[in-house]
Amino acid sequence: MTELPILLLVAATFLLAGGVKGVIGLGLPTVSLAILTATVGLQPAMALLLVPSFVTNLWQGVVGGNSLTILKRTWFFLLMATVTVWVGGLVLVAVDVSWLSALLGLLLVTYSALSLTRPAVSLPSRWESWAGPLTGTINGVLTGMTGSFVVPGVLYLQAIGLPRDQLIQAMGMLFTVSTVALAVSLGGQNLLSAELGTISIISVVPAIIGMVLGQKLRQRLSEDKFRKVFFSSILILGLYIIARSLIA
Repeated sequence: MTELPILLLVAATFLLAGGVKGVIGLGLPTVSLAILTATVGLQPAMALLLVPSFVTNLWQGVVGGNSLTILKRTWFFLLMATVTVWVGGLVLVAVDVSWLSALLGLLLVTYSALSLTRPAVSLPSRWESWAGPLTGTINGVLTGMTGSFVVPGVLYLQAIGLPRDQLIQAMGMLFTVSTVALAVSLGGQNLLSAELGTISIISVVPAIIGMVLGQKLRQRLSEDKFRKVFFSSILILGLYIIARSLIA
């Protein structure tokens, strides 16, 4: 992992992923995980995204003034999304990684397709008491298996009708606790080496630079058009990961 071409690839990946997050407010874990899985493999990619994801999502999760309101409504969902990551981590070391990479590709394709079509999904409030922990459990297990935080967790947060500011903050909270849980899981499975940890820490720099540049670029771009290009690219990359995993 310390070869110069690999280090340059990792730096460029987080620069791009940070830029995407700067423009549309999300996407750093998704972009970095997709690109690095397609190049260096699933397990190293999961380890490399940890620190940049934590740093960039922590601020999003604590700023906004809605923390208590969000926690009162989603605490059981967030709890299950956190504690069940370990279960997915057990699967990660027991199952052929090519199948898990294909699963990641499927999750990326699903997330992108839903984001492009934006179906109107609504969950009755009376269902939240059981749908929250169920969705959180599924999200946590998939996080431990693939490193992806978004399906079905983000869909659940959208479906319960959170206002835009609360939704953005809630996603930041989900991504933050999921990142911490994933780090613990990978460490417990001996998949988080000192080398990968060091590179992940250093990768915060290009991620932050990318975010700053993306925020400046946001003023010159149509966010809607950029989202379409972004999710279309992730969809194609997801399909590539599926094909590459099944052929390997």
